[in-house]
Amino acid sequence: MTGELAPSPVLGLDSSKVQIEQTSNPRTRPPSESLIFGQSFSDHMLVVPWSSQTGWDTPKIQPYAPLTLDPSSVIFHYAPSLFEGMKAYKDKDGKCRLFRPDMNMRRMNTSADRLALPTFDGGELTQLIRKLVSIDSTWVPNEPGHSMYIRPTLIGTQAALGVNQTSDALLFVITSPVGPYYKTGFKPVSLSADPSQVRAWPGGVGQYKLGANYAPGIKPQMQAATKGYHQNLWLFGDEAWLTEVGTMNLFVVVKGQDGVTELVTPPLNGMILPGVTRDSILSLARGHASGSAPIAGLPKQLRVVEREMNMAEVMAHSDRGSLLEMFGAGTAAVVSPVERVGYKGRDIMIPTGEGGAGNVAKAMLGEIDAIQRGERASHPWSVLVD
Repeated sequence: MTGELAPSPVLGLDSSKVQIEQTSNPRTRPPSESLIFGQSFSDHMLVVPWSSQTGWDTPKIQPYAPLTLDPSSVIFHYAPSLFEGMKAYKDKDGKCRLFRPDMNMRRMNTSADRLALPTFDGGELTQLIRKLVSIDSTWVPNEPGHSMYIRPTLIGTQAALGVNQTSDALLFVITSPVGPYYKTGFKPVSLSADPSQVRAWPGGVGQYKLGANYAPGIKPQMQAATKGYHQNLWLFGDEAWLTEVGTMNLFVVVKGQDGVTELVTPPLNGMILPGVTRDSILSLARGHASGSAPIAGLPKQLRVVEREMNMAEVMAHSDRGSLLEMFGAGTAAVVSPVERVGYKGRDIMIPTGEGGAGNVAKAMLGEIDAIQRGERASHPWSVLVD
C-alpha cells in the first residue's frame, strides 16, 4: 500500500473495477500559449462515491460535468474538504509522467484522517489517476514549462445538518492543462509580513491540505495588495517566526558566520504543510551537500537546515549583507523568488540575481524540472503513466 494510513473498513478502493465512459463530445485543448492556470479542464474526470455502510463504490472515469449535491450536504456547512495538487508532464518521447505521486497519496490520507473522512489505498488511487491521465493524454501539453495539473479532492456529502462524522463522501479528480508559471522568465514577488495575520497555530490544522485553510488567506492577500505587495509572509508568535509564504513553503538562503551558505526552511512543527516540492528541494540539496549527487549551480559547500527563523534574524542578515536569497516552493511554480519583504514599516530587499532568481532557486528549479520530464534516467521520483 502506498498511503501511510490503513484504508477504511468495508470495501476498499479498487482500481481494477474502474468503469470508463468516454465522452461523445471531445473538445479541443486551448492553444498552449493561451492557457491560464485552472481555467481549462480536460474531457474526463474520476468519481468514486463512499458510504459508511458499503465502503468505496465502483470508480468511474466519465465525461467532465457538474456534480449534483443536496443543499444540506455537509460540505456546504461544515467544510469537510481536502485536496491535493499534482502534475503530469510529457518527456522528450511524448510519454506522460507523474512526479512523486506516493507523497501526495500519503498526505491526502493524513488529511482525510484528520477530518474523519474515509482513507484509501494510495496505490489504487495512483493507478486510477494514471488511467485518467492516459485517457486525456492529448490534454498534456508538450511544450517546455507546460504540464497537466491534477486535482484530487475528497469531500463529505451526507445530506444532513449536524456536526458529525459524515456517512457519505465523494472522491473526485479533475485535470487541467497549464502553462509555465513564469512565461517570460522569473518575476520575483514582494511580501507583506504582518504579525497580526496568522495562518496556522500549534494544535491547529496548518499541516493538512484542507480547503478550510485557504479561504481565510484571501482577504489578507487582498490587504497586502493594497499596500503594494503580491503576497503574505505568514508569521507566528511574539517573536515573528517565519512559517509559509502565500500558499507555498518558504526557503531562505543565508551566509553563515563561518562563510558557508545555508539553505534554511522552517521545520515541520505542526504549522507547516509538508510540501512535496519542499521535501524534494531538501532531499536534492542534502544529496549535493554530501557530495553524493552534485547539482550544477549550487555552491560547493552547502549546509541544509530545518530550523526556526524569525524576522529579527532576517533583518540582521540583511543588515550585514549575508541574506542571499528567499523563495517559496510549491507544485504550481516549483520555486517563486522573493525580492522584497515589508515588515513594521521597513522594506527588506532580497537579492534575486541575474534573471530574477538566485543561484539556489535556479538550480533547484532546473534539477526538479529535469526529473519531472524524465531527463534523469530511471529516477524513482518520475513515474511513467503507461
